[in-house]
Amino acid sequence: MTQAQTISESGDLPTSPEELMAHLDALGITYELHHHKAVFTVAEAETVEHDIPGTHCRNLFLRDKKKNNFLVVLQNATEVDIKKLQPLIGADKISFGSAERLWEYLGVRPGSVCPYSIINDKAGEVKIILDKSMMETARVNYHPLLNTMTIGTTPADLLRFIESTGHTPHIVDLSAATPDKE
Repeated sequence: MTQAQTISESGDLPTSPEELMAHLDALGITYELHHHKAVFTVAEAETVEHDIPGTHCRNLFLRDKKKNNFLVVLQNATEVDIKKLQPLIGADKISFGSAERLWEYLGVRPGSVCPYSIINDKAGEVKIILDKSMMETARVNYHPLLNTMTIGTTPADLLRFIESTGHTPHIVDLSAATPDKE
């Protein structure tokens, strides 16, 4: 998918980046917006993040065998073993959610997953997990529902946003999910 395709498809998002930013403004949340080329992976994001101050993060949209949904948000540099993650988030037999499931529950496409997408989970069916080490940084960066932009804000303001959507943020120490060194 090209950047032009990504931008043109933003018109069919349940919540547009502009609507999200209006919501942040209404909450009095201060943020810094950066525009860049479309990025779909952490490796691609590394090509644009050197110009953006703060902690850069990634998001894992997961589901368990009971079809519960989880959005795990952590620093790009944090590695996790999915099997070790399971008990930390209260799940059993987790796997990555499909692109269809991602669209159904969070209203975004692969490459644009972010904690802000929780705004589209009106039924509260996604449990949001925030890595403790990420929440201890001064500034965190995420896509605002579209992978051609990044918003930087404080962890405290991220919590305010999540709570404004009716979700309870779960701050979890994910260090116990670090993969074993071989």
